Amino acid sequence: MSSFVVRVAAAPADREACFAVRNAVFVVEQQVPEEIEYDALDAEDADTVHVLAVAADGLPLGTGRLLYGPAAADRTGGDASVGSLGRLAVNKAARGLGVGVALVRGIEDAARERGLAAVDLHAQTQALGFYERLGYVAYGPEFLDAGMGHRAMRRVL
Repeated sequence: MSSFVVRVAAAPADREACFAVRNAVFVVEQQVPEEIEYDALDAEDADTVHVLAVAADGLPLGTGRLLYGPAAADRTGGDASVGSLGRLAVNKAARGLGVGVALVRGIEDAARERGLAAVDLHAQTQALGFYERLGYVAYGPEFLDAGMGHRAMRRVL
């Protein structure tokens, strides 16, 4: 499983694979209520880019999404030059293989393609070190989301 690709999830089957990974990681593993895991920003017409990591055999390994424009406004303080990275999830069997790093870089590439200057995210506190290694800087106080501690972070592109 060391060989994988990250691509924009444009086809309906790719988007379904993204949602399946999110269900396995967030709903099943982390026990996030399903009704708060999926939102209107998952709709195809939202200002959203979903990315998908897929193994050479087609097995979905991980996913993440980028919000931009009006979809990101609530998360970025209304700054249209900042995108919002979220819903980053890697299946348990694929962790430690570089999938998460590749997904973050894929989301940053999508942000650059849309002319964004920075990417914000809300990191679970246990994942702060992962994002710091990728150049993200925490700001503001810790807050709860889905019952878990989070911090806001930003990386200038």
